[in-house]
Amino acid sequence: MAWVYLVVSGLLETVWAAALSQSRGFSRLGPSVLFGVALFLSMGGLALALRELPVGTAYAIWVGIGAVGTAIYGMVALGEPATTARLLCLLAIVAGVVGLKFLH
Repeated sequence: MAWVYLVVSGLLETVWAAALSQSRGFSRLGPSVLFGVALFLSMGGLALALRELPVGTAYAIWVGIGAVGTAIYGMVALGEPATTARLLCLLAIVAGVVGLKFLH
């Protein structure tokens, strides 16, 4: 169950990062509230995962999922560039996350 908590928490990291961007410096209520809720749930899920997983592995995977998810959101929803170099770097992060999972 720890891995489920970790993956969901990583996805929620993408949600809070996107909401933070959309809050325009906390000047918009809806995205600001979504940010707070997603942040709370993301940290809570990470805390639950840390009951069974080593902190180094769990944190790196959590950050990796959030970073890749947020970068993909930026490219798909916000029109950020999806260059070959950028995609290769994201692929390297995914490979690291998968590697950490299999080495655990």
